[in-house]
Amino acid sequence: MEEDDLPYEEEIIRNPYSVKCWMRYIEFKQNGTMSILNMIYERALKELPGSYKLWYNYLRERRKQVKGKCIMEPAYEEINNCHERALVFMHKMPRIWLDYCQFLVSQCKITRSRRTFDRALRALPVTQHPRIWPLYLRFARNLPLPETAIRVYLISATNAEEYIDYLRSCGKLDEAAVRLAAVVNDESFVSKEGKSNYQLWHELCDLISQNPDKVNSLNVGAIIRGGLTRFTDQLGKLWCSLADYYIRSGHFEKARDVYEEAILTVVTVRDFTQVFDSYAQFEESMIAAKMETTSELGKDEEEDIDLELRLARFEQLIARRPLLLNSVLLRQNPHNVHEWHKRVKLYEGKPRQIINTYTEAVQTVDPMKATGKPSSLWVSFAKFYEENEQLDDARTIFEKATKVNYKQVDDLAGVWCEYGEMELRHENYEQALRILRKATAIPSKKAEYFDVSEPVQNRVYKSLKVWSMLADLEESMGTFQSTKAVYDRIIDLRIATPQIIINYAMFLEEHNYFEESFKAYERGIALFRWPNVYDIWNTYLTKFIDRYGGKKLERARDLFEQALDGCPAKFAKTIYLLYAKLEEEFGLARHAMAVYERATQAVDNTERHHMFNIYIKRAAEIYGVTYTRAIYQKAIEVLPDEHSRDMCLRFADMESKLGEIDRGRAIYSYCSQICDPRMTATFWQTWKEFEIRHGNEDTIREMLRIKRSVQATYNTQVNFMSSQMMKATTNATSKNAHTHMHTNIYAPTPSVSNDESINLVSDTSRSELAELAKQANPDEIDIEDEDGDDEDQGPEGELQHHQVALFRREQCYRTFT
Repeated sequence: MEEDDLPYEEEIIRNPYSVKCWMRYIEFKQNGTMSILNMIYERALKELPGSYKLWYNYLRERRKQVKGKCIMEPAYEEINNCHERALVFMHKMPRIWLDYCQFLVSQCKITRSRRTFDRALRALPVTQHPRIWPLYLRFARNLPLPETAIRVYLISATNAEEYIDYLRSCGKLDEAAVRLAAVVNDESFVSKEGKSNYQLWHELCDLISQNPDKVNSLNVGAIIRGGLTRFTDQLGKLWCSLADYYIRSGHFEKARDVYEEAILTVVTVRDFTQVFDSYAQFEESMIAAKMETTSELGKDEEEDIDLELRLARFEQLIARRPLLLNSVLLRQNPHNVHEWHKRVKLYEGKPRQIINTYTEAVQTVDPMKATGKPSSLWVSFAKFYEENEQLDDARTIFEKATKVNYKQVDDLAGVWCEYGEMELRHENYEQALRILRKATAIPSKKAEYFDVSEPVQNRVYKSLKVWSMLADLEESMGTFQSTKAVYDRIIDLRIATPQIIINYAMFLEEHNYFEESFKAYERGIALFRWPNVYDIWNTYLTKFIDRYGGKKLERARDLFEQALDGCPAKFAKTIYLLYAKLEEEFGLARHAMAVYERATQAVDNTERHHMFNIYIKRAAEIYGVTYTRAIYQKAIEVLPDEHSRDMCLRFADMESKLGEIDRGRAIYSYCSQICDPRMTATFWQTWKEFEIRHGNEDTIREMLRIKRSVQATYNTQVNFMSSQMMKATTNATSKNAHTHMHTNIYAPTPSVSNDESINLVSDTSRSELAELAKQANPDEIDIEDEDGDDEDQGPEGELQHHQVALFRREQCYRTFT
């Protein structure tokens, strides 16, 4: 005992049962020798044998002392004995058991470790067992004795997936399959690895199918077939697993039967592809194996026959693939008409199979659920018999087809028409007529065309498709009265189209029944509204004029007025032009001009400019160019700016040709107000050339002044719009900002100052004026002094020019009118 130990010893004497006193003493001697430290721990534990803190620190200290030493040294056994002594008092403490077991495992004492684990499980309550099992199972997995580990896993029953993995790793596949099957069948089982029931089932199928010689406790076929009923979305993999099991077992014929059953039952293309590819690979491997054995054993006749049989079987499988795939699609949707047609094409050249396929198709397809037109199956079936010159059988098929309750009337109408066309192809014209008359006969119970509650047989009499074909046949092979009766019946049933009306009228016209044809037009007009009636009116009016010309002028005028009553602007142009042509050729010129006048107001806005051009041209030809002044004036008022500008130029050109120079100048002046010099340079160039030819110094000066005024006007509009945009995008912060914005509305563009912009306009105008003056008169005129006053006018001068221009425009307009 050293002198520094005295205070601790005295404290321990005073408080021998205080853990804190002992811990302080031990902490003080921590750096001392191991024997002294162990002795203090032993003294403390003698006084306090039930202290977990002392035992835990003591055992940890003892284990630390032998760390790195050989496990054969006696110190290890001493520490083991210390643990045993501790467990006398600490047998309910799982930490002590865990440390002891781990320490024994590190010493490679297998039996003693196993027994200690067992003692720990017996001593500790069940709630503490989850702390022991991970270490125990890890110890058992590392043992070279599978039987011991299996027994440990059986006792634990904590992690079934881990147990199954261990069984697979140590080659106990039969037991692993049994355990995995039990897990799959347990609906309450929850995988700790997050696997779904299907994933576990797939693992089971792979295990039992790939190891048929090692798994004997389970009925593999029944298990996989059970999966086929449970997991219908993964049939391909399960069928392949079952076939793989038989292949590995050596039952090749059974495997082939499984493949055949699979490709005849799967209902998705994905599953079919998986099964078929696996089947083809199996057949290839069988052929390769047979060829290898044949080459090794030498040629034998039986072996050659067997090899040829295998090759033929493989070729047949490949050839059957399109048909098998079609069967899969039909199993998906047996009412898919398109797939039935594809199936017939696959049997091309095999009449018996084609007939069987058509028979199966028309019996299977439900018209109410069909995808596509079910009537096409019946028609194709009948055409097949027709192509093979069996007309009686084809007629039988068509007769059956007409009694099927289709979803749409058009399907039944198509059957009747095909039936009639077949008879026409074989020149049975009377039979074709009888068939179509039978189709259009009035049923005992009438029904509306779109009344789905009635069968299509009661509604087909209103099918325009059948009536149109009947009308064509009657025109070709029937009498005039029978054809007329068919067309009248179509109109009475109110199923006619404008084309039917026109065909009827043309038919009557061909037989010289002109008034009857006009009545047909009238009946058609009564049936339809605009715009559908446009073609009827157009044909009617044209035919009427061609027939009577000016003989029945009043009747023709009444027809035109009737046609134009309620006529949309989009279709008015053609009718007005026909009307005007009638008046020009057979009526009065003033009536024609009145029609043109009405046309310019009634036609669509996009065609109004063209209509005015026609009006002006016809008026000039009939009454002379002076008559067109009023037309030009109205056109300029009514048309939009771009077309009005063109009219002004033409009007001014006409006046200048007539020698009315002042009129032409007034028109140019009027038009200048809608011509921005930046956008319509052509107009200003034309006016300039006009003044060069016919003007003088004053007129040129006036033109340039108007040009500056218009330029200022458009600049004002642009600046106003830009200021409004700035006002909308920026928030005013003060009253001064508002004032500044409003005062600059009439200012020039921001890129040029006021003085610069005015000087620019003045300089440009001055140079242009001087040049024009030189061209207009042989004597050079100096206009700087007269025009110099405009240089420093500023914005007030520009506004004054603008006001003067507006005043002049009003004067010109009055003169012009």
